[in-house]
Amino acid sequence: MTTGSLQLDGVTKNYGSRTVLDDVGFTVQPGRLTGFVGGNGAGKTTTMRIILGVLAADAGTVTLDGAPATAADRQRFGYMPEERGLYPKMKVLEQVVYLARLHGFDKTDATERATALLTELGLGERLEDKIEALSLGNQQRAQIAAALVHDPDVLILDEPFSGLDPLAVDVVAGVLQTRAARGAAILFSSHQLDVVERLCDDLIIIADGTIRAAGSRDALRAQHSAPRWELEGTGDTGWLRTEPGVTVIEFEGGNALFDVDSTDTAQRVLRRAMADGDVSLFAPQRPTLAQIFKEVIR
Repeated sequence: MTTGSLQLDGVTKNYGSRTVLDDVGFTVQPGRLTGFVGGNGAGKTTTMRIILGVLAADAGTVTLDGAPATAADRQRFGYMPEERGLYPKMKVLEQVVYLARLHGFDKTDATERATALLTELGLGERLEDKIEALSLGNQQRAQIAAALVHDPDVLILDEPFSGLDPLAVDVVAGVLQTRAARGAAILFSSHQLDVVERLCDDLIIIADGTIRAAGSRDALRAQHSAPRWELEGTGDTGWLRTEPGVTVIEFEGGNALFDVDSTDTAQRVLRRAMADGDVSLFAPQRPTLAQIFKEVIR
């Protein structure tokens, strides 16, 4: 794949007097999984539909590798909507082959692609079953296969993990990571913040139609980290309650969680703890995605 980055700049969308997207801008890099999170009605699906050209923005641009995204470019996009859109009476393999042929593959190539992808997604034994006979989780896997069968350069997935059990989440995550490793630019939304945190390279948080935070997962965790430290050791940590510059959050025996007013204070605490006994852990505590999410949407 030779995909460049997908970029939104100043994207605004109004429905009458209601603004649903306000100056939305972010970048989805090739070879990376970008998580897109926000509450219901935050603007995720509207943003995705504008990327796909299904909706027109009132202002702003969607570019691919620096040039406005065209209809031809979007032929190389893959999309999985939150609402399932497969034909319930069609067989699983037949459905995905049909969609591959719509993208220009001949019957042999389409069948090979569809069979390999469905097998990779754990549906190899369900190829001849009708879509309506599948569980909701397996229908979700088939929907993902439909979005991937033409090997898209840009992949837009709206709630791809909805309805999947933990094992199925791992299977789908592995498939997406493989596509990213091949160079695809992948944007996916999810309400399952633990899955997003584990899977994404980059993160975008949207609320009330505006981007509240965007960047790499690690950079955002560092940016939103409180000066909070964890200490685990063999000595009693009760002395922390009277240590200057320290606010104890919780402690029990040799274990403590506390805030400090400076790095110097943290180092002073470490020296004292080591003087009192063995220290097995002394590290800054990084916030979870759920904690960052709650912080930035206030």
